[in-house]
Amino acid sequence: MLKVFLVEDEVVIREGIKNSIDWKARGYEFCGEASDGEVAYSMIANLKPDIVITDIRMPFMDGLELSRLIKQELPETQIIILSGYNEFEYAKEGIRIGISEYLLKPVSGQELLEHVDQVAEKILEKRREEELFETYRREMEEKHLQDRSIFLKKLVSGRRSAGELLSMATEQGIGLSAPWYNFILVKYASEHQSSDEAFSGTIVGIEERLHRLENPDALLCFDRNLEGMAFLVKAESSEKIAELTEEYVKAMTALFTPYSYVTYFGGIGEAVSRLTELPECFESAQRAFAYRYLINENRFLRFEELDSVSDVGKEGFDIDRVDTKLVSRAKLEEFLRLGDDRETVYFVEEFFRKFGEDVLGSLMFRQYLMMDTYFCVADYVESLREGEKEKVEKIDLSRMSLQSVEQAREYMIRILSAAVKLREENATGRYRDVVGEVERYITEQYANEELSLNLIASHVNFSPNHLSTIFSQETGQTLIKYLTDYRMNKAKELLKGTGKKSSEISQEVGYKDPHYFSYLFKKTQGMTPTQYRGGKSEEEA
Repeated sequence: MLKVFLVEDEVVIREGIKNSIDWKARGYEFCGEASDGEVAYSMIANLKPDIVITDIRMPFMDGLELSRLIKQELPETQIIILSGYNEFEYAKEGIRIGISEYLLKPVSGQELLEHVDQVAEKILEKRREEELFETYRREMEEKHLQDRSIFLKKLVSGRRSAGELLSMATEQGIGLSAPWYNFILVKYASEHQSSDEAFSGTIVGIEERLHRLENPDALLCFDRNLEGMAFLVKAESSEKIAELTEEYVKAMTALFTPYSYVTYFGGIGEAVSRLTELPECFESAQRAFAYRYLINENRFLRFEELDSVSDVGKEGFDIDRVDTKLVSRAKLEEFLRLGDDRETVYFVEEFFRKFGEDVLGSLMFRQYLMMDTYFCVADYVESLREGEKEKVEKIDLSRMSLQSVEQAREYMIRILSAAVKLREENATGRYRDVVGEVERYITEQYANEELSLNLIASHVNFSPNHLSTIFSQETGQTLIKYLTDYRMNKAKELLKGTGKKSSEISQEVGYKDPHYFSYLFKKTQGMTPTQYRGGKSEEEA
């Protein structure tokens, strides 16, 4: 219901306008009145009416000065000026200020109401356009995130030519061409429980600020969902790519540092000078990124630093020199819980490099290390689906040939990869549960006009981006489209099964503006609500 405020110094006229129109019956709230502009201004600033009707000639502050102040403070408020002076200068000043209507006194209640209705329709039309734009923006945002993720996979697959990649980038509005490139891979998490609202807000806030680092000329941002985020740095020289990479790493570190309970790790690749070399650049970043399972600290690790963080043995094997922390199950367990199958090879290679060739040259040590890995994997897999021991057998843990370091490496890669794939099968099941909860929540809350991707994501403790991707993967459609389709189907049930007005049905399915509801119904169903209720197609109507 739109709010109307009246400013008129003549009591008789003010009372006449106020009482001669049944404002509520016509869909308006008469929210206040004042006898001059000075008194009115503070009231208007507080009440924030949608429409102000004001006389032009008043003591203390006239209608033009009041209108000027209202437009500065409340630019969306529409103003109708009443004037007894048919002078061009007043009308010209009113137009300059931005008033909606300029009416000459005397004006009847019916005539005034007609002009108020016209102004109200403009307000509602603008709101409908804004709501439509917001719906479109949310849908496009979801699609944009999905398209970006798909594009990243194509970018680093090595199966596309430079021309194909540049063409795909152009289609998405991405400026990809540059003399030099480098990848930064980042992942962050928290020690807090996922149900902690403060934590959820922090993670969403960090995610938003990371996205805001994007610069079309220097940095492209890609969501990798559970794998974190990827950033592609672009520059015109090898010196500039190093400088920019360092700047962005410092900026990202600064985002994480204030939150002691947020852990993070980043992998920085080896810069390349060709678009077709991006797969190698990405692989080098992934190798550095895989070290997050081997290093217990918040940091960004460069590919060039891998040798310096590896404790490669240079002397003969001595069991007393083996760092017991390196043979701890904690790193294996962390990788089994959080690692991606595409990182398995990198993880095992760097895991072995930590010990050094001399240590791994001992058959006894290899046997110990692989047996411990065997039991760690067996325990983890059984914990995934308690009671389904056949899942352990699927990994084929028994075939353990350790006559060489390479055989031990291959064995470890094989069983870790199999375990991670089983975990991902489980995750798919959990995602189905999350999607099911989203669908149940929409069933319960679809009438809530505030229901949105952000609100639903908060309910299931996911980031909006992550939930959007999961929902699309599991259902084949965006979450916003699912919500819209659900509301439209409910509206069709009410149109066919009840005698309720379209405006009532609009409210019941979550659209406060019946005009917007009618617009969306026609857009999605191909006919108006009235036509649907009458059983007519758009062509027949």
